[in-house]
Amino acid sequence: NWLEGCFVKKKKLDTVDYQILRLVQDNARITNSDLSKKTGISAPPTLRRLRALENEGVIEGYHAKINKDALGYEVVAWALVGLKNQSEDDLRAFEKIVWGWPLVRECHMLSGEVDFILKCVAKNLTDFKIFLADELTAAPNVSNVKTSLEIRKIKNLPGIPLE
Repeated sequence: NWLEGCFVKKKKLDTVDYQILRLVQDNARITNSDLSKKTGISAPPTLRRLRALENEGVIEGYHAKINKDALGYEVVAWALVGLKNQSEDDLRAFEKIVWGWPLVRECHMLSGEVDFILKCVAKNLTDFKIFLADELTAAPNVSNVKTSLEIRKIKNLPGIPLE
């Protein structure tokens, strides 16, 4: 059942755990020494807590934020995808295809009129149009696709709103 995969066992976190999460979310390259100073506990327990948060899946990974413009990627587009059939097998088949498209950077299944929303990043409009025509709209079970081009990014905060 896909719904079971949506829920992660929640770990009981204390104030220090949340402090560590906020600091690492803001700067994944923070040293354990700096993390220790900012949390007010010594380095060994800070590192143990960080490793525990990683091992329990609270911290899923670390990523570099790469400037798309610096590498010549000019287009960010959002594709709203409707499928002809939404059986579990059909949903999984579409999800598997999506993993094969490097241009698709995010894919979210939605409720309502749209089945999936895809965030696509392309070097230029021509590359995006080729992907749209040759791959996305041509994919099995796709009934309709609506797209919008990103004009300007206003806010892009990673992670979650930790208080």
